[in-house]
Amino acid sequence: HPGDKRRTVTVRDVEKVVSRLARIPARSVSGSDLTHLRELDTVLKKTIFGQDQAISALVTAVKRSRAGLKQSEGPTGSFLFAGPTGVGKTEVAKQLAAALSVHFERFDMSEYMEKHAVSRLIGAPPGYVGFDQGGLLTDAIRKHPYCVLLLDEIEKAHPDLFSILLQVMDHSTLTDNAGRKADFRNVILIMTTNAGARELSERAIGFTGDSKGRNDRAVKNLFSPEFRNRLDATITFNPLDGVLMERIVDKMIAELQVQLAERKVTISLSPGARTWLAARGYEPEFGARPLRRLILQEVGDALTEELLFGRLAKGGSVRIGVKGNRLTYQYEGRGREAKQENPRKSARAK
Repeated sequence: HPGDKRRTVTVRDVEKVVSRLARIPARSVSGSDLTHLRELDTVLKKTIFGQDQAISALVTAVKRSRAGLKQSEGPTGSFLFAGPTGVGKTEVAKQLAAALSVHFERFDMSEYMEKHAVSRLIGAPPGYVGFDQGGLLTDAIRKHPYCVLLLDEIEKAHPDLFSILLQVMDHSTLTDNAGRKADFRNVILIMTTNAGARELSERAIGFTGDSKGRNDRAVKNLFSPEFRNRLDATITFNPLDGVLMERIVDKMIAELQVQLAERKVTISLSPGARTWLAARGYEPEFGARPLRRLILQEVGDALTEELLFGRLAKGGSVRIGVKGNRLTYQYEGRGREAKQENPRKSARAK
């Protein structure tokens, strides 16, 4: 209608349309990807603690690939993350995808331990159930050709899967049961393994333990030479130490705060409570996962009743402190002036 206001088409609008049609990130179209690539190392080290060496190796390899100094037919990058459980291998892959603004695709290799299960990735052969559905992996890459692809706990997969990966790492293509090709040239392929975790947790004989050497030997024993030869890098993650645990406590409490924001509840932690959680949640052989469980049990369980039926039902704030061997909780409900303190005996008090 002549009286309607006409909207001006901007460069940003064109970028969004091209991004949607070409199935690539809008940032890649705009060219600002280089800015975020320059800051990638800093961004990852702010969210992943204690793995600076591993992150530096990963970022260097990604930058090298983006500069065009990679195998001409290979993916953007092919990496094997090795190390103990709970130290941030999967989290690094997630944060890498977020920092580059690309899709994150994860496959748990424990679902592909049997020979017939591997066919689900590229589609069932003719005559079998699911032949007309295509492959899970090939469909995912065709839908998101720019992505970070994580194959979690790769050592659990059937050996046939490694034959498929050799082709992907060599030529960046994979053909499904219907003859359709998936292009992996713009995919960052990351595989994680706990190989060497037991060796890293054991004390070596002598004054110093060559933990990296023991981990490398475990990886060599598990993966074939032709597989390791096609990797851009094998990146070893270190076990977490007690010094880092307080920083991880802050990160996990911040994640809890995001969840509580929907209920208009704020949470704060005293330095003593932070130290208490870090000390009791530290188990070197299990990484950060025991700390997450401890926070869920100690903090989450204490807040549950108050959020549903008590002083935080309509919002408010909670201050967590420590007294003796237990955490204390000081609540201030929305619209209430009086503060109420509620000490809760810890299930893990020492």
